[in-house]
Amino acid sequence: DALPQCLGPLPAKAATYCSKYMQRKGIKEFYNMKYNAKDPNFYSGIGLPGGADKEYVCIGVKASNYFMPSETLSEKGPGGGGWILMDMNLAVKTREGKVWSQDESGYARIYAIGDCNYGCVDEPGKKPDDWPIPPIPKISYPGEEEAVIAIRNIEKVDKLVFRGVKTDAFGYPLKLATMHWPWGAGMFATSLGPDDACFVAGANWVKNSGLMCVWGSPCAVQKEIIEASKVDECAFGIVGRLIWHFVHHTPVHLFGGGPRWGY
Repeated sequence: DALPQCLGPLPAKAATYCSKYMQRKGIKEFYNMKYNAKDPNFYSGIGLPGGADKEYVCIGVKASNYFMPSETLSEKGPGGGGWILMDMNLAVKTREGKVWSQDESGYARIYAIGDCNYGCVDEPGKKPDDWPIPPIPKISYPGEEEAVIAIRNIEKVDKLVFRGVKTDAFGYPLKLATMHWPWGAGMFATSLGPDDACFVAGANWVKNSGLMCVWGSPCAVQKEIIEASKVDECAFGIVGRLIWHFVHHTPVHLFGGGPRWGY
């Protein structure tokens, strides 16, 4: 790994736990090294002077947004860029910051959610930690949260433009919801075989933030419950929906960047 530890920016305690697991299983680790299959010195540096018999390559992510115009794609980012740019409402925007799919009423018609988007809203002259939305991990929770926000915005635009509804049920002006750095983006469950795992919660965009709060066999059971219930939800099962519905449809937000009274 090119980074100084496994698990990238997650807390050192979790990285140490995973490293000890790999040592027990006879897995050798090499850090502060960049993968370079064409350099013979690379293989010598990891104890394979004759090269590897077989390689399994899993290094980072890469954008596949070839269907979008270049003016809507980032010039930087994971894998060299090419991610769809979005504004605070998750609407697709151009590199100049203009809404790309604006209709005659000034509202966006096309939104970018999940892995396809840039994963942040930057601001020139500021560090990533100070951006309106710092970089968000490309994991399932933020993608689902973005989907809820984008769909609510589409519904609000429909009310404003086509039905003439200008206020919500409580009489407040109807406004599009904005995206935020979701607290669930700081939860990571790392699987270590079928009987071991570690779970980090409370992480954010600051490196080494978060707390490893569950580990060992209890965490392996936790992962099984998460997997089984999420699959059931995707299959429109009643148990999965009861467990996961309010994760993204919380009626009241007491902490985090979401609106106080939900979306």
